[in-house]
Amino acid sequence: MVPLNWYLTVAALLFALGLYGALARRNAIAVLMGIELMLNAANLNLVAFWRYGEQVMALTGQVFAILIIALAAAEAAVGLALIIAVYRDRRTVDVEELDLLQG
Repeated sequence: MVPLNWYLTVAALLFALGLYGALARRNAIAVLMGIELMLNAANLNLVAFWRYGEQVMALTGQVFAILIIALAAAEAAVGLALIIAVYRDRRTVDVEELDLLQG
């Protein structure tokens, strides 16, 4: 049986990689991929804590993980739609060159 701290270590590494990808990248698609990695790290934590915690409710960890997966799917769909719309208008997906809200 794999101990809980291994799952937490992997989740922390995934979250750190996702945070780096979301903050250090200039490409909007890479930023979205970083956010997806952070959401997957949260899923791993939820399922690991459910597995090793007290079984108060039957499927609490899995239910929250499924909700986060649905949230990630919606985020990816909306994010990619926005990126495509911005690319059609500006011909770039570089987040530092996008100043659509500035007057």
